[in-house]
Amino acid sequence: MADDSFHRAGMAAVISAIAPGLGHFYLGRWGWGIFWLIVTPGFWIGSGGMLGWICHILAAIQAYNQGLE
Repeated sequence: MADDSFHRAGMAAVISAIAPGLGHFYLGRWGWGIFWLIVTPGFWIGSGGMLGWICHILAAIQAYNQGLE
C-alpha cells in the first residue's frame, strides 16, 4: 500500500511540474488545481518569469505531499 501512495504522489508531482494544477486534478484536489492554474500564469507574467519557476516548484511539492496523504 505504501508503494502505491509513493507512485501516486510521484506521478502527481511530475504532472504538476509540467503544468501546475494538473497533478492536483489527478489527485482529485480540484480547488488546489484551479488555484495553481490561475496563480502560476499570473506570477509568470507579473514577474517576467522570475517567480513562475517558484510556483512550478511549490505546486509540485504540494502535489507530492498531498499524494502521500
